[in-house]
Amino acid sequence: MPLYDYHCPACHADFELLVRSGTVPACPHCRATTVERQLSRIAPAGTSAALIAGARRQAAKEGHFSHYSKAERAKLPK
Repeated sequence: MPLYDYHCPACHADFELLVRSGTVPACPHCRATTVERQLSRIAPAGTSAALIAGARRQAAKEGHFSHYSKAERAKLPK
C-alpha cells in the first residue's frame, strides 16, 4: 500500500494516507471524497543515518533515553 499526500479542497486540509488500489480516499477532517493527490517529498539519499543520529542527540539533550539500549546509553557523552 503506497503512502500518498492529499489536499482537501473542501476544508483546505493537507494529510497523508495509506491507500489500497481501488479505494477512494476520504478527508479525515471533513470526510469529503473529492481530494487531490499531491506530489510527496522523498528523503534525500544517504542522509537517513545522519537524521537518526541527530534525532537521538536531540532526545538525549532533552533527557529521553527510553529508546536507547544500555550499551547505547553507555556511549553517550556525559
